[in-house]
Amino acid sequence: TDRRMTEETPGKGIADRRDMKNRFRVISLIMCAAVLLGACESTASEEKGASGESRIYETEDGTYYTFQDVEGNSYDAPLLDNVPRCSYNLDYLKTDEETGFKSYEDEENGVSARLGIDVSEFQGEEIDWEQVKDSGIEFVIVRLGYRAYGENGELVLDAMFEKNMEGALAAGLQVGAYFFSQAISGAEAVEEAEFVLKHLAPYDIDGPVICDTEEIRFDTARTDENTPQEFTNYCKVFCDTVEHAGYDSMIYSNMKWMAYSLDMEELAEYDFWYADYHDTPQCPYDYKIWQYTENGTVPGINTNVDLNLWFQEE
Repeated sequence: TDRRMTEETPGKGIADRRDMKNRFRVISLIMCAAVLLGACESTASEEKGASGESRIYETEDGTYYTFQDVEGNSYDAPLLDNVPRCSYNLDYLKTDEETGFKSYEDEENGVSARLGIDVSEFQGEEIDWEQVKDSGIEFVIVRLGYRAYGENGELVLDAMFEKNMEGALAAGLQVGAYFFSQAISGAEAVEEAEFVLKHLAPYDIDGPVICDTEEIRFDTARTDENTPQEFTNYCKVFCDTVEHAGYDSMIYSNMKWMAYSLDMEELAEYDFWYADYHDTPQCPYDYKIWQYTENGTVPGINTNVDLNLWFQEE
């Protein structure tokens, strides 16, 4: 979400962002037109995918899936054969009407989900971590820091990283960390990973260490000229570096980023933390954590907070 970043040049680049959105919409319209033209010759087999709202369909040109972004814009993208497919049976996905907390329990296949949050300085200085845990939260992903998206690309430690890390660990929660990347070279990706490792060293965590790359909306960013191959390479460099240090890694992404900004076939062996604020996830590919809302409420936290399900095999 945009709350992850510190804006360095507010108001710049709005036209660039609109141009980018328009390009995506043009691509979507072209692909939709191609699908309509080939409909008579297609297998006409349209299905509701394992991940819920994502529709998968066949044409003479191959297999596609359609999805919506957070603003309700629709997109179509090729379904990649060499990327592991999502296998969760979302009939087992439940929502507590009182708390809004989601749960997942598939006893037949031995898959369940743990409930968690992710926090940063935007959740404020005072979090009652015991109350958070007592509410049913089982894990937390703490923002360690970010690279500023302006020209200088300064590495910044989240103002509440140490306090959040210490509080979550003291409460007995499983803890991971994420870093918002703005790397524009392999060397910068290594620099970001080493920055993360340096600040994680005092803590004993067993949750994932996550590389977070996102579109900077309504502003210019130092990564605007990165190609999908470059974004992919920098994610791999970050993840490989933290894994070499003994941590589990993940990549944070949403459906649009997967479809247009990453080479998912090259990342097929990496785990994903997937953001999608629809009622059920749309992603046709495998993911380990689903961030399902940015407007959650949790006892012990005075602001809205992201809520997540972490799928695990027993």
